[in-house]
Order: sequence, then C-alpha cells, then structure tokens
Amino acid sequence: MIEFISLDGVMQAPGGPEEDPSGDFKYGGWTAPYFDDFAGQAMAEQMKEPFELLLGRKTFEIFAGFWPEHESEWPGVNKAIKHVVSASLKNSDWENTVFINDHVVEELKKLKAEDGPDLKVWGSGKLVQTLMENDLVDEFWLKIFPVTLGQGKKLFAEGTIPAAFTLEDSKISPKGVIFANYKRAGEVKTGSVG
Repeated sequence: MIEFISLDGVMQAPGGPEEDPSGDFKYGGWTAPYFDDFAGQAMAEQMKEPFELLLGRKTFEIFAGFWPEHESEWPGVNKAIKHVVSASLKNSDWENTVFINDHVVEELKKLKAEDGPDLKVWGSGKLVQTLMENDLVDEFWLKIFPVTLGQGKKLFAEGTIPAAFTLEDSKISPKGVIFANYKRAGEVKTGSVG
C-alpha cells in the first residue's frame, strides 16, 4: 500500500485542489511544495515493474484520466492489470482493467492469494479501510509529509485493526518527507516499560 500522509494522518487529495474536495476539504495539493529530485527518485523506485494495481473507483478515475497518455513517466502502467473496486463502474477504455463489483472481500482475498507480481494500492481511501479491516495489508509504503492539515480523510481510520509492523527501509528527503516502508509482523505485543 503506497500512501501520502500528513503528520496528522490525512491522506485526502495530496495531488491537487480538484482531486477530492469532499467534506469541504480546502488543502488539495498539499504534497506539491515538498516534491524535489530526491522524492522523484524515491517514487520512481516504487513505481518499477512488475506490478499490478488495486484501486478504488475515485483513484482509478484520476489515474485513468492521466496515465494512459503519460506512460513515459510510469513505464508499464498501461500494460499492468488494474483491479478496480467499484459498485458503479463496470468497464473502461484503459487497457487491462478488471472490475470487482460484487463480493468484494472474497474477491480481494482470492486476488491476494494468487501468484503474480506485487499488488500495489495507491490512495483509494475507502478501499484501504476495507483492506485493513479484513487484514489484507502486508506492507505500508508511507510518505509522511511535514505538515498538519487538521481536517480530511485519514489513512488510519475506521478500518484500522491492531497489527504489528517492522520498518524495512527509510529515507528522509531534504524537504523533510519521511519515506518509510513497513512490513506486517504479526500481532501486537504488549508489556511493561521499566
């Protein structure tokens, strides 16, 4: 799961003002001031093939409106299979798009169990809650930006379950963005300090 989040956990509309203004969110595009060559290189590394995408409807619509004409910026994105969870969308002109319209959790479990390339989730706030609630997240690739937004859709919201993770890799950009990759490490352990 690849997510951009603020220090207070907001994931809504990182890419631009029109991306998701729902709930009267007025900070769309909050990641833009922090992107530099370092961030671009780190992102390019995470966008490498082979991969398949798992997206919610809203993120898919944003991607489908941009990436088919800009594959040079993300090699392989058009060839990759795009699995889209949506109650309303059933087809798309974007090649290699497959829709999951019914029995979503069961279909996601089957998809996760298949052999194949990495299944990458970008954005997709509502879908992310379903994945977390059903213990279907193996890794978080977080980009934590040095800004608090005070409002907006949060990554760790109603779908979050207790789970332990280990830090697999981390980097900090010159502008203070923390790139942290966490891998699932079983159940939460407790104890006493001291």
